[in-house]
Amino acid sequence: MFPGLKEKVGAVLLPGDEFCCETEDSLSLTAPVTPEKLLCGPGLRRSGDRLLVCKSGLLRHKQPNVFWIDSQQRRYVPAKGETVIGIVTVKSGDVFKVDFGGSEQASLSYLAFEGATKRNRPNVQVGDLVFAQFVIANKDMEPELVCVDSSGRANGMGVFGAGGLLFTVSLGLVRRLLSPHSDVLSDLQQLFPCELVVGMNGRLWVKSSSVQQTLVIANLLQSCDTMTTMQRQTLFRRVAQGAL
Repeated sequence: MFPGLKEKVGAVLLPGDEFCCETEDSLSLTAPVTPEKLLCGPGLRRSGDRLLVCKSGLLRHKQPNVFWIDSQQRRYVPAKGETVIGIVTVKSGDVFKVDFGGSEQASLSYLAFEGATKRNRPNVQVGDLVFAQFVIANKDMEPELVCVDSSGRANGMGVFGAGGLLFTVSLGLVRRLLSPHSDVLSDLQQLFPCELVVGMNGRLWVKSSSVQQTLVIANLLQSCDTMTTMQRQTLFRRVAQGAL
């Protein structure tokens, strides 16, 4: 295990910070050997017996030994299995090109929709929003998206976005919204009931009962990026009282 790592939980770490693994000088022949495995999340990288920090942000910890850096990063790097919100930019033959906010566009086959066949093609036009999942996300290959899960079902994926608003937030806020017990999401649903689609690429789509409420929700979520819990609760309370 890395000494001093748990003591740094909640502290700000910078790229270049490192932790060295401690080694036991003596070996017991009677005690059972229970090696501790360390799982490195975003912002941390294991190099031999050293743990290197490659992003600036707050160190977070989850039991038993999961560590990651919580940063305000906005640049998205695609990863296999992640769901994103994309915009169809090109429709050429059997393949759509989708902009998901990365360094290059992803490809989406017309057969990658539920119930799609060569005769029954999905109605996808340039400019449509799609909620899709990465099946190929490699630095040496073109990213590829699908709108079905492993069993061939849409499971909420596909073309959407009629009458809503699309905006971007940081990737840190996206992880907070997608956590199992999100305080931000629960407070927001009590304030304004709405439809919300969250993409791992930092894009959010929201739709409420009126255009005014939709704009208020978008401004509230964008403000939560840089607010503490107390500041967010104060802001939501003022909005509920009609002070803003």
